[in-house]
Amino acid sequence: MAKIVIAGAGFAGHTAALYLGHYLGKEHEITVVNRYPYFGFIPSWVWVGVGRMKPEKTTIPLEPVYRRKHVRFVQGAVTEVHPDAGEQYVLVEQGEGEKKETLRLDYDYLVIATGPKLNYEATPGLGPHGGYTHSICSLPHAIQARDAYLELVERMEKGEQVKIVIGTGHPGATCQGAAVEYISNVHKDLVKRGLRQRADLLYLSNEPALGDFGIGGVQARYKGQMLPSEEFMSALFEDFGIRWQVQTAVKKVEPGKILWENAEGQEGETPFDFAMLIPQFRGQPIRYVGKNGEDLASKLTNPAGFVLVDGIYGLSYDVLKRNPDAWPSVYQNPDYPNIFAAGIAFAPPGPISQPMVTPNGTNITPAPPRTGMVSGIMGRLVALNIVDLVKKGRMTHSERMSEMFAACIASMGDSLWDGQAAVIVVQPVVPDRRRYPNEAGRDLFSTHMEVGLSGAWMKMLIHYTFMYKFHGWPLWRLIPE
Repeated sequence: MAKIVIAGAGFAGHTAALYLGHYLGKEHEITVVNRYPYFGFIPSWVWVGVGRMKPEKTTIPLEPVYRRKHVRFVQGAVTEVHPDAGEQYVLVEQGEGEKKETLRLDYDYLVIATGPKLNYEATPGLGPHGGYTHSICSLPHAIQARDAYLELVERMEKGEQVKIVIGTGHPGATCQGAAVEYISNVHKDLVKRGLRQRADLLYLSNEPALGDFGIGGVQARYKGQMLPSEEFMSALFEDFGIRWQVQTAVKKVEPGKILWENAEGQEGETPFDFAMLIPQFRGQPIRYVGKNGEDLASKLTNPAGFVLVDGIYGLSYDVLKRNPDAWPSVYQNPDYPNIFAAGIAFAPPGPISQPMVTPNGTNITPAPPRTGMVSGIMGRLVALNIVDLVKKGRMTHSERMSEMFAACIASMGDSLWDGQAAVIVVQPVVPDRRRYPNEAGRDLFSTHMEVGLSGAWMKMLIHYTFMYKFHGWPLWRLIPE
């Protein structure tokens, strides 16, 4: 009987658990470890953050789902991995304070899908805990952001003019799409409340250009014309009256003031009454311990704590962008082939967007996005390969991000009557200029951008469709990741 442990139950981990439970659950031992007792549908937290969706509509209790799928659930956090042959196990910390306990779980296969550590500490003054900004990267933080935003609305209703800044809070942050969604939903919410004229909205980002999204932007045919995403987003923000400032590294946050440096090395400050800034992501602080107590982190993770897999690391950006095969295909650690990583947890070989280094030496480079649909695809891929290994002794599935199709729907208001959403379809996520010899390095037939009311309907449909899928209800596998 194979023992499989999955660390994390986000898009990647939960998807892997559903597939492994379906194919192996009755005959093998599958255990999922997660900090929270629920799966959270992260894309809808943007609506939670403006008070347009109740938090409970974005979560699914995990234990009942896993019980039906013959999967064991353990609430806690993996703190140590002992990967050497003969004693392969993880340690899980459960409870708090005097009730804190440590649980040992042996494994034959380990999937690390923990999601990121939200590294607010990398930017002094950032974050909701001891800092001066908010976040929508976790459900508790989205609720805090909602409460602070609604307090600001009350001030505006009394006639106060306010400054709102939304974007990235670190020069290496990712998830710019979430920030674009949030500022667009704030705009739409204020319009509905009749308060838009009392708010100055600024989008502040580390992207090389507006609409880059950490994937080098998108070149797509839109209404018969080839249009870069920078023009697409610029026109949209101008229509919304949202100002933007890109190529900017947030260096420090003080009460009511953001200190930054731009790509030219110029330093400045931006005042705010409310700010939601995405932090830097790092790997979770897991210790990797050898049989003699030695530190194995260098074999398993990069310096940021993300798990090394079957990619090619150490290439310069110019070499990497010409080598799509440098991106991993099976997400398997080369030194410990029974350890896999998926979603945010795996170490990318480098950035997708063009790096920028200021005259002062500050590296302003968005990290590659590895969330949502991309995470789900990896979770399925890793799960099916473990099924292969258990049943056949060999893997038969592979897919690089330089082959991967992905779709993103960025909400710009939740209303099904006057809302909007930008639909962006990308093929592949990482440009492959060998297969697609054009400036974008993508399939220009399938790569597409659109904005309108139909996108709002699609965004809401996706929320309920995927909540159905992640419950593991009948025919869930027919819904693509």
